[in-house]
Amino acid sequence: TRAPGGAEDGGASAGSPTLEAGIEAEAAELLPFLMPGARAELQAEAARHVLALTGSGPGRALLAGQAALLRALAELAAAPVPAPACNASRALVNLAADPGLHELLLAADPGLPARLLGRALDPQWPWADEAAAALSNLSREPAPCAAVMAVLEAAEPGEPVLERLVRALCTPGYNARAPLHYLGPLLSNLCQRPAARAFLLDPDRCMIQRLLPFTHYPDSSVRRGGVVATLRNCCLEHRHHEWLLGSEVDILPFLLLPLAGPEDFSEEEMERLPIDLQYLPPDKQREPDVNIRKMLIEAIMLLTATATGRQQVRDQGAYLVLRELHSWEPEPAVRVTCEKLIQVLIGDEPERGMENLLEVQVPEDVEKNIQALRGQLEPPMLRAPQGPGWKQY
Repeated sequence: TRAPGGAEDGGASAGSPTLEAGIEAEAAELLPFLMPGARAELQAEAARHVLALTGSGPGRALLAGQAALLRALAELAAAPVPAPACNASRALVNLAADPGLHELLLAADPGLPARLLGRALDPQWPWADEAAAALSNLSREPAPCAAVMAVLEAAEPGEPVLERLVRALCTPGYNARAPLHYLGPLLSNLCQRPAARAFLLDPDRCMIQRLLPFTHYPDSSVRRGGVVATLRNCCLEHRHHEWLLGSEVDILPFLLLPLAGPEDFSEEEMERLPIDLQYLPPDKQREPDVNIRKMLIEAIMLLTATATGRQQVRDQGAYLVLRELHSWEPEPAVRVTCEKLIQVLIGDEPERGMENLLEVQVPEDVEKNIQALRGQLEPPMLRAPQGPGWKQY
């Protein structure tokens, strides 16, 4: 939803000098009412106005240049009741959704990631989902993602913060007043960082196993998509593929099940499938989100990077599920991705020395030709985004 009263609701045209001067003046007037010690009803009204300003591009850009206001907004977002933390948090969600503002946000309040993370993981905080959404938006770009990761890696006694994040994501009712769906895309963003992937892939921590049931979580495509993106990012680490595909984790059925429909395979074919994919009910539905379907296929593709991985994926009947998916798939971009994976599974093995597909060096001219061909096959409007979309208020 978009907050009423934003600059896009009418009036002066976006980017005009009149509009910019008006927003700057309004920001200066609002600052005293956002500061600690201001009367609660005045803080609430000021926060509502700031939220409305963040509903437009010019409003977000001009607010990002108001360092004192941003600091006050961040403090207000974490302030205890009766402070209007909800609207302050939602304003931060909108501001963090603009990648061009990340550097300004962190410069205005270097402690913003720690502040938001503390509230997102507080099981009593009613606006924890807003804090998680702001962090999810903020962590999509490499530099702010590194800043969030630095907070997670900061030494402190007790349970590691990243483990707390996974526990909160995977525990129904962790916060009775906030669903915490946006911890999913936050975790997938953090897995851009090798350190986060290494933590999740530590066999002694059982982090990956906690995430697997959420590949078909019915209540939120945001949480489901975040978990699938996290698993896909972890599959980049080919040294862990044997462990991921083995009995200790057994990741493949969790990636295949959302892609499977109600197909009636022959007895011989059925026996090749993992138990969880055999004799599915006639009302079995495939993953409805096109972006999540594409990420599931991409995760399986990564698992076929090595000869051992390819054989393990073949042995579990993945081709059968992908064959039926390809026949059903309505989206051209996903169908092309599915075709590529099928070709890997049914094609000849690479020659000696090129068995690891993630380590093959492709000549620059060949890579350019591949990218040009890919552009012809996959029109830009059909390409799936890198993760769940950001939340706007």
